[in-house]
Formats: sequence, C-alpha cells, structure tokens
Amino acid sequence: MIFDHSHLLFLSVFLFGYFMGSIPFGLLLSKLSGLGDIRKIGSGNIGATNVLRTGNKKTALLTLILDGTKGALAIYVVSISPSFIEFHLTNNINLFQSLVAVSAVIGHCFPIWLNFKGGKGVATGFGTIIFLNIYVGVIALLIWVSIAKLFRISSLSALVSYLFIPISMFFFTSEKSFFIASVLISLICYLQHRENIKRLLNGSEAKI
Repeated sequence: MIFDHSHLLFLSVFLFGYFMGSIPFGLLLSKLSGLGDIRKIGSGNIGATNVLRTGNKKTALLTLILDGTKGALAIYVVSISPSFIEFHLTNNINLFQSLVAVSAVIGHCFPIWLNFKGGKGVATGFGTIIFLNIYVGVIALLIWVSIAKLFRISSLSALVSYLFIPISMFFFTSEKSFFIASVLISLICYLQHRENIKRLLNGSEAKI
C-alpha cells in the first residue's frame, strides 16, 4: 500500500502525540530533585501519585501539572501546525485532535525510553480530555477530588473518573471521534490499573 499525504499526516500526528506523551516528567523531576529513581520507590510508577510517596509535595504537584499539560499541549501544537490546518480546510479537524489525544496517553503509559513501562495515564488523560471538552474534563476532575476525599485512594478516584468520562462525553458532545477517543483513553487507564483493581477487590490497596 502506497502512503499518500493524508496517511503520512496521520502517522506524523500519532508519532508526535506519542513522543510528547512519552516524556517521563515524574522520573526526570525526581532525579533533578535528588529523590533518586522514582521507579525504585513505592509502586515504581513514574506518575505524580508515586512521586508524592517520596514526601516531596512540590515535585509531585509539578509532575501532575506537566503530565497533564503535555497531553493538552500535544493537541494544541498539532492543531496550529500549517500542514494540519491546510489539510483540514476540507476535512474534519476533530479527528486529528482525537488521534493525538489517544497517542499522547499511549506514549505516557508505554514510553519507548523506559522499555514501554510508564505511568497509568491519569493526568495525561485529564489534560487531553479537558482540551477536547472542558465540561467533561471539569466533571472528571470533580469526581476525582470527591472520591479522593471520601476514600483517600488515588486509584479508585481515577477508575471512577474514567468510568464517567465516556458517559459525560456522550452527552456533552456530538463529535463521534471525541467520544471514541474518550473510550480508548479510559480503556487504557483501566488496563494500566489492573493490579490496582485486584488490590481494591481484596482490600489491600494503599491510601493516599
């Protein structure tokens, strides 16, 4: 099969989103802060929750912000690129935004730099969802905060939030690609939380 301009653009958008999402801010910031290799601390995850287990709240907060921002930023950069704008003069811009949203989360969860062992996609997913539909993003964040305050379990907060993200997206947008992206991102999040789900079921999941 010969790739035409549209196929190459799809591939380049996917790869851009993937590599943006694959930046391991939790690992980089932990090392810069003198905390060592975050993969050897707590759960071994490179996300903000595990960084928080080091006791360094500032580094954890910065990790959370940057992990979320990289997802939204990836969509924004692609959206304003000349090739993207030119192609979408006669095509659906939302399709490419959805593609880069999903690829950014994939990059965060399976970064090539870390042997495809990354984070769980929660913060990066929130960043992309907020960009796609701010109402859905705000609802998801409010659910996360509410569950976290009630149960003090980060994984449970994420799982409940990502359960409602596709449902909210279905009602708050008529764009099919946004809904499909929200379903895929939620599935990735659940896949990455499979061990947490087991611990939640047997009552051994750690609290925040």
